[in-house]
Amino acid sequence: MAYEEPRYEVVHQADGYEVRRYDDRLAAQVTRNANQNNAFRLLFSYISGANTSSERVDMTVPVAQSEKISMTVPVAQTSSEVGGYMQFFLPASYTLETAPQPTNPDVEIVMVEGGYFAVHSYSGRSTDQNFARARTVLLNRLAEDGHAPTSDVIKATYNGPFTLPFMRRNEAMVSINWP
Repeated sequence: MAYEEPRYEVVHQADGYEVRRYDDRLAAQVTRNANQNNAFRLLFSYISGANTSSERVDMTVPVAQSEKISMTVPVAQTSSEVGGYMQFFLPASYTLETAPQPTNPDVEIVMVEGGYFAVHSYSGRSTDQNFARARTVLLNRLAEDGHAPTSDVIKATYNGPFTLPFMRRNEAMVSINWP
């Protein structure tokens, strides 16, 4: 089953990562401390109809997660008091005005600012350990090439839990300034 993905353009290929230019995109977001399962449930409830119009919203990929580490995110969605956020991107057919409004106050509709992101793809399970490895590879390669991240590293997952690990698509991505 193919899910809609945010549009992007690959502007540079490098050893261990590529640089993509994304357009602005709309997302349903839960800012959270440590309970990612609860954040996922809240977002899934939203797209399943827990919104003011009781409308089902098509699932898209990736599911994006940010963990607060030491930098700030490009869209000021997280602060030092929270652990990060989880986002479900909305289909491109929605705007801020037409997106169904969540009934749960923990879910908000946000505009995710587009820009340039360095992306390192990896397969396997989307565990914290695998993501930490991918984040390290990405940040080391960027440093070697003289590029500084301008956001926290985001974990993007594309497949459901029943996809075989070797067939899974995951990404570590970080905003960068690009000429």
